[in-house]
Amino acid sequence: MSWAIGFDNTWNRDIGYGVPAWCDHPDCTIKIDRGLSYVCGGEPYGGDDGCGLYFCMSHLYAGDESNQICGRCLDGLSPFPPKPDHPDWIKHKATDPSWAEWRAEQVA
Repeated sequence: MSWAIGFDNTWNRDIGYGVPAWCDHPDCTIKIDRGLSYVCGGEPYGGDDGCGLYFCMSHLYAGDESNQICGRCLDGLSPFPPKPDHPDWIKHKATDPSWAEWRAEQVA
């Protein structure tokens, strides 16, 4: 199984290292991807300890991949609101032939 593209029902958005994204910290505009290297909790959907949002290395704390966590989770606070999709991802889904079937399903 590949983690290139998947879907997170908790946050209702595409995830995976193939999905370009903004860091979910509200004051950050760094472009990352929604792969495991950037997910709070270090596991898909956040695992047991994280919120499952995606952060650049400046906003992801606490060490190794098994416990990487954002500042909000580290402090026991509720998650930030997730950021909208990156324009590069929106354009890809809207124009790439590999998403033609998905686009057709959205209008049906």
